[in-house]
Amino acid sequence: MPWLTVIDNVVFGLKGNKQEKREKGARLLRAVGLKDTEKLYPRELSGGMAQRAAIARALVTNPQLLLLDEPFSALDAFTKMQLQELLIDLWETNHTSMLIVTHDIDEALFLCDRVLIFRDQPGVLFKDLKIDLQRPRERGSLAMAEYKREILQSLDLNHDVHVKSAI
Repeated sequence: MPWLTVIDNVVFGLKGNKQEKREKGARLLRAVGLKDTEKLYPRELSGGMAQRAAIARALVTNPQLLLLDEPFSALDAFTKMQLQELLIDLWETNHTSMLIVTHDIDEALFLCDRVLIFRDQPGVLFKDLKIDLQRPRERGSLAMAEYKREILQSLDLNHDVHVKSAI
């Protein structure tokens, strides 16, 4: 909401004591790397900063389910990695279920326990891949590289083996 400050956008809709809401919002803004932005307005944020503020807004209610559509696409690599770690921490602390839509294979492998690969127009489920790696996951490990190879092979339109899955 462009007429509200960043902190007011993050805590919008929360019930309770105003000071407690603002403290919770400020903690989340610090966690996503927006420590000194509470008094700014959305128009004063870069695209990446706005994306991080949106993530803070989504996390403020401690949701049981978090739907993320390309959540880190507008971010630099360092910030992207920081926020991915934040999502892992959220999952470990609150056991929040997350549905993440991404075109970034490395991101999917780092964050997800299950990767659904869609192909064709409209999208048809092509493969249901369980990522059986313990956390914390090492970016660039041989095990991750093998999963990535399997995903890339699945995306190869010349690869004609269709894997069915029961969802």
